[in-house]
Amino acid sequence: MPPVPRGLPRDSLLLAVATIAVSSSAAGLADEEVYRFVTDEIREVGVHLLGRRLYETMLYWETADQDPSLNDSMFEWAAIWKPLPKGWCSPPRCRRCRAIPAWPPAAWRRRSSGCEPGEGDIAIGGATLAAEAAALRLIDEYRARVYPVLVGGGIPFFPQRECRVDLELVETRTFSSRVVYLRYRVAR
Repeated sequence: MPPVPRGLPRDSLLLAVATIAVSSSAAGLADEEVYRFVTDEIREVGVHLLGRRLYETMLYWETADQDPSLNDSMFEWAAIWKPLPKGWCSPPRCRRCRAIPAWPPAAWRRRSSGCEPGEGDIAIGGATLAAEAAALRLIDEYRARVYPVLVGGGIPFFPQRECRVDLELVETRTFSSRVVYLRYRVAR
């Protein structure tokens, strides 16, 4: 378990998972196989916490079910994503999302600022938000999908200060599109 922020009981924490897509132009490389995998992953999530930039990017999926160009995998993912409880760290724009007034530790409770996660993981999305959670050692697993393209730049997902975190490789998978999935558990 991660170190517990002052005031939170150890058993009130859920598995916190940071999911990383390594490449800012990854969307064009996600094929049916990757979409099915990502859809299966999102089924395990009880609440998704998003940073501002990712939140704005993901707004499309709130109405994606009305997009006739979606394939079956995308439609299925959108159907799971839309009702999923979400929290963000910026002003509201989505009726189904709740603002997190204080970024952690308050966001890590089972009932978080109106977000009531079901029986599932806390997913953390967005580089800045993930780096803040990592700096506070609140992440239990890192799940990365590495896409076979170099784009350079971007916001680091990991804290900029000295912070060594030992990881245990739990799972790997290589997709036919050459996307590689890596799942690491934080060694405690």
